[in-house]
Amino acid sequence: MSWRQAILLSSLLAMVLLCMLQEGTSASVGSSQAAGEEAQEGMKQKIFMPESDASNFLKRRGKRSPKSQDEVNEQEERTREAVEQWRQWHYDGLYPPYLYNRHHI
Repeated sequence: MSWRQAILLSSLLAMVLLCMLQEGTSASVGSSQAAGEEAQEGMKQKIFMPESDASNFLKRRGKRSPKSQDEVNEQEERTREAVEQWRQWHYDGLYPPYLYNRHHI
C-alpha cells in the first residue's frame, strides 16, 4: 500500500467519523429545543440589566468624580502591600530602617 492510498484512506475514515458525530449531536438536541430557548432567555435576564438601570449605574460615578472612602482604602492597601513587597525583596539586613520604611497608620 503506497503512502497516497494510506492518506486517502485515513482522510476518508476521518470524514465518515465526523459525519457520524455531527448526526449524533444534532439528533440529541432536536426534542428539547423550545426548553433550551426559554433557559437561554432566563440566562440573559440574569446577565443583562435593563438599559435604564445600566445608565443609572454608569451615571452614579464618572471618571472625574471623587472616590468613596472604601475605594481609597482598597487602593491604599494595594499600594502599601506593593511597597512592603519591594522592601522585603531589596532588604539586605545591613542598614537600619529609614523613615520611608516606617508604616504610617
